[in-house]
Amino acid sequence: MFKLSKKQIIYTSLFTISLAFIFKQLNEFNFYAQIFMLVTTILAGTSIFKKAFSALRYKIIGIDALVTIAVIGAVLIGEYWEAAAVTFLFMLGDYLESRTLEKTRSSIKALLDLAPKVSTVLRDNKEIVVSFDQVLVNDKVIVRPGEKISVDGIILDGNAYINQSSITGESIPVYKSINESVFSGTTIESGYLIIQAMKVGDDTTFAHILQLVEDAQDSKAKTQKFIEKFSAYYTPSIAILSIFMYLYTNDIELALTIIVIACPGALVISTPVSIVAGIGNGAKNGILFKGGESIEKLGKIKVVAFDKTGTLTLGQPQVITIKTFGITVMEALKITALGEVFSEHPLGKAIIQKANDNKLNLSDKISDIEIITGQGIRFSYAGKTYKVGNRLITNINLNEYEDDIRQEELKGYTVILLSDEKHLLSLFMIADTLRKDSLDLVKQLRKHHIKVVMLSGDNQRTAETISKQLTIDEYYGSLLPENKVEILHQLKKKYGLVAMVGDGVNDAPALASSDIGIAMGQAGADVAMETADVILLSSDVKKLAYALKLSRKTVYTLTLNIIFALTVAGFLLAGVLIKTVNLSLGMLIHELSVFIVILNAVGLLKYRDK
Repeated sequence: MFKLSKKQIIYTSLFTISLAFIFKQLNEFNFYAQIFMLVTTILAGTSIFKKAFSALRYKIIGIDALVTIAVIGAVLIGEYWEAAAVTFLFMLGDYLESRTLEKTRSSIKALLDLAPKVSTVLRDNKEIVVSFDQVLVNDKVIVRPGEKISVDGIILDGNAYINQSSITGESIPVYKSINESVFSGTTIESGYLIIQAMKVGDDTTFAHILQLVEDAQDSKAKTQKFIEKFSAYYTPSIAILSIFMYLYTNDIELALTIIVIACPGALVISTPVSIVAGIGNGAKNGILFKGGESIEKLGKIKVVAFDKTGTLTLGQPQVITIKTFGITVMEALKITALGEVFSEHPLGKAIIQKANDNKLNLSDKISDIEIITGQGIRFSYAGKTYKVGNRLITNINLNEYEDDIRQEELKGYTVILLSDEKHLLSLFMIADTLRKDSLDLVKQLRKHHIKVVMLSGDNQRTAETISKQLTIDEYYGSLLPENKVEILHQLKKKYGLVAMVGDGVNDAPALASSDIGIAMGQAGADVAMETADVILLSSDVKKLAYALKLSRKTVYTLTLNIIFALTVAGFLLAGVLIKTVNLSLGMLIHELSVFIVILNAVGLLKYRDK
């Protein structure tokens, strides 16, 4: 059976209503005018009527039902032009809405289009091309220039510049080589890779991101839920009001016009279209909002609490300075590094890295190795016993060095000591490195009247030093995960909505207990995906500032849309009551208001941080 598309119905209805208008101006052809008016009403109104009756079967009185009542009433009283105009304008408005809504989802659609379709895998020493969902864990995947990576995996061979914008939102290609991780959905700009597949199909980072974005569109903001509840009561109330007005005034046209102009179309669509546009913009820039409530809440926060390590700092301790007593710096560095090879302590890794940077030979053998929990390591090298760790491991008198140690600790450094059986030989000052944009981020947050708090497991002196460097409002040190949760509850009571920024792993309790949890720089981390409300897929701290501004812009846009929709509805109702707005004019203004609301929301897709 032949069926016209929505676009074809629009053009056909435009043709018939134009003929109706022309014949209407020629009085002798009034009969033909009425015929074309009825044809337009049937053409444009059929889909409206079907939707209305389908909804009524489930006891739902929606916009389609109100328009249907108005159109049937107009036909019964002989207002054929009004019936034709209302159905055509409603159909046209619906078509323009759907086209414009497609644009609000363009960023999300673009993300979906980035999904890899096929993969080249090496099986039985032969290259074969398979669908991306047929790649198996541990398969060797070959990727050439211009091709998309279809798995999360480890590079076995080759090197390449990879465009990771689909994951992190950063367009500058990243150089990667053997033993480094790569993500699905990213593209090789130049180079050649053989990748061992670790995660495939729906388990990949890119698949998780797509699922989160799709779920986010269905997750409604509080404002949207309220408006939908409001509309559920508002629409039947309008039907009752129109009946009352008819009984009171005996003016059927007035009653029908009230039904049409009071349709809450612009109000109902004002929030979801803004939320979808905001989510789309975020996804395009490496920011995942888990739903409308997340983007709405972030725009209203009063406090941002940071876990220090991995957010404000790089989470990579480095040796800042070395002081020695009776031996050279290189001797102290080599001896300490030889011991730390066996300790596996994060601070020890910083010392080993420093030794490697100085090209020191760490292949010498040590013996009598003893790791002392909470203190450090004891070992023998070249006939002497050495101790590396904190004050507790030395067992020697440190009185003459206490001032030196205390001064370094006041600077925020963690001090590692190297001693032999009788003497202190060296002090290693180790500190985490601040992210280069951390200070700028703190300033931007304060500029938006947001209080900045730092929560750290480090000692109070280190926390104080970092907070002073970053001009942070409040700081707390020596915290266990449960302590962070307690402080977040205190901050909520004191200031209002609190956002917690962490790495999504050891900060899971704090992320979950805050009003909104933000995981930063965790591309591919399942815990971050599960726990946080907002996920920043790169380690660029500026993304947080952008996420905040985008959420505030989204909240501003949806608020503006709601105010505009209510204002238009108010003026239209007043115009009907004083009889300056008729049925067709009311529908035209109504549809224009819906279109303006959508266009305003579409502007969020083009929003950029100035």
